[in-house]
Amino acid sequence: MIFVLYGATGDLARRLVLPAFYRLAIAGLLPEDWRMIAEGRGEVADEEFQEEVRKALEEFGPRPSEGPWEEVRRRLRFAGGGFRAHEPGTLLGVLAQAKKEMGGCPLLIHYMAVPPSAFGPFTEAIGAHGLAQGSRVVYEKPFGTSLESFRQLDKIAHETFDESQIYRIDHFLGKEATQNIHVLRFANGVFAGAWNSSHIESVQIDVPETLDVAMRADFYDATGAILDMLVTHLFQIAGEIAMEPPHCLEPDCLGEAREAVIGCFRPLNASDVVVGQYDGYRGTDDVPLDSRTETYVAARMWIDNERWAGVPFLLRTGKCLAESRQKVSVVFKDAVPGLPHQPHDGSILGFEMSGDGEIDLRLVIKQPGAQMTLGVGTTALPLGSASSGPPLPAYSVLLNDVLIGDRSLFTRPDGLEHVWTVADGILRNKPEPIPYARGTWGPREAVELARPHAWVLR
Repeated sequence: MIFVLYGATGDLARRLVLPAFYRLAIAGLLPEDWRMIAEGRGEVADEEFQEEVRKALEEFGPRPSEGPWEEVRRRLRFAGGGFRAHEPGTLLGVLAQAKKEMGGCPLLIHYMAVPPSAFGPFTEAIGAHGLAQGSRVVYEKPFGTSLESFRQLDKIAHETFDESQIYRIDHFLGKEATQNIHVLRFANGVFAGAWNSSHIESVQIDVPETLDVAMRADFYDATGAILDMLVTHLFQIAGEIAMEPPHCLEPDCLGEAREAVIGCFRPLNASDVVVGQYDGYRGTDDVPLDSRTETYVAARMWIDNERWAGVPFLLRTGKCLAESRQKVSVVFKDAVPGLPHQPHDGSILGFEMSGDGEIDLRLVIKQPGAQMTLGVGTTALPLGSASSGPPLPAYSVLLNDVLIGDRSLFTRPDGLEHVWTVADGILRNKPEPIPYARGTWGPREAVELARPHAWVLR
């Protein structure tokens, strides 16, 4: 296998892709023989790139000393001079040398750790230089920045690759807790029969962050919370929760079930969305003083099918909020007639998606003591302790799936086109963002958006 990493010296590669790749080496999940070729514009010696990888691992982990660093180091190469349809730089020569060293016809994997605007030119260059046949390509999110740009990029991708070769990555789909959503639901009768509008009051997908935009200000101001999180991670998680039971857990079955329900998402309008901007954002370096970029978005989405009729999906994400969480909360309706003085919204199934993941269940219980007083108790199942070893991080899971050819946790064009259709109206006519104080839960208008329900995290 030859892994070509476009954008290898960028922030995404350093923080996520290179550490994920090294975790696969530690776990013994890489092929017996492989090479990684970093593509870049500058002229960098292999030894310099190897040192940059070592520094990235020291900073973001796992540390080189935790795994087979020397074995990995000697397989790292750098190809400079840029790579375009009219000018391949040194990539073709470095590839030829790697193939000669390895012998045979190794699998070629193209990984696009670059901005969406670069996906098209790199894809066209791969086709122009005959590097597409039999290979696989991984596109980072977002795959496009609008409905129109998605269609243009999808056309370019399919002019070069067959759909079976394309892996559009959304790392939230690789999280242990995300995969446990459909396992817990479909494999446990206690939830399978209650997963519908007769029993569920609301579904909440909440990804608040305490951090500001920091060193990503230039990128973030051109993107915003809707593109960065809502139309990517949050919509895909909603699809995982809402899908109909698949015929099996094979890649095609899971993908078809997820994309089918995404096709039922109702397009958002202005009354379904609250956008905000934290105080001081416009004073950040690289942010214009008149920026209208949203650092917060809350959305109320409806799914137009029989199972979810009347159930709001409440989605929320933003910067500089009160907590950093990645939480899915399935809020069940109160029992009818129930018991006198029982707490409202006492039955909630939660999936914490950060870290190793956790499933928690909140139930109405009797409080200890002589009186019949009802309260709420919670039990939790940490997913990291539910198996014989620690789970792999999401990026490592998805990289391994690319290596073995499993596309079940990757997005498909039919679902993505509808995602962009759902968001098209608000992307074209975004309202003025509402200012909110740092360390809060965002604009008060989001509380009204959720009524008659309430946010679980508050």
